[in-house]
Amino acid sequence: MLEASHLTYTHPGATRRFDLSFSARPGEVTAISGQSGAGKSTLLDLVAGFLEPSAGTLTLDGIDLLRLQPEERPVSILFQSETLFDHLSAGHNLELGLPRGKPRDEKHQLISAALTEVGLPDVLGQRADTLSGGERQRVALARTLLRDRPVLLLDEPFSALDDETRTTIRSLVKALTARHGWITLLVSHHVDDVEALAARRYQLRDGMLFET
Repeated sequence: MLEASHLTYTHPGATRRFDLSFSARPGEVTAISGQSGAGKSTLLDLVAGFLEPSAGTLTLDGIDLLRLQPEERPVSILFQSETLFDHLSAGHNLELGLPRGKPRDEKHQLISAALTEVGLPDVLGQRADTLSGGERQRVALARTLLRDRPVLLLDEPFSALDDETRTTIRSLVKALTARHGWITLLVSHHVDDVEALAARRYQLRDGMLFET
């Protein structure tokens, strides 16, 4: 269980104060919705460790995440922009996320298995800049599989996709979350994303979360 209790933060120079409490379970997508500018990305930044709260707690199965630096937290992030290196192949992009000490054959097997799981078994050697938007997001999801971290943060990851691709990627995210027992936090202002994915829903208003 991922739990936040009165996670408090105020942006420098701002007057609005965030006081955030929520819980999210493994194998489920928990959605955070709210108007543009409500602070949805601020919440994800606090969980990821990019921002430091002034008070409150954030725990994963009783482990205090606030004591951990961002690179130490068991968290993966999927953005609207999938942050692939265009000049590298899909396989090389994924290899960059693996520990250097792993044997080359083992790396190849892991990468091939991850690409197969996201439905892209044949793009291993294909340059990232030749992939469609949906394929690029699938490669980004494969990178999440390779990192094997229990918390997945989704920051408007479907916004740039057409409707058909959006539906396919949403289904894939939901299936992977259930299969691997991820705790997935989705930030979106799209009602259809929330309806399709969320087992638990929160609305962010006036710096606070309300379960809906």
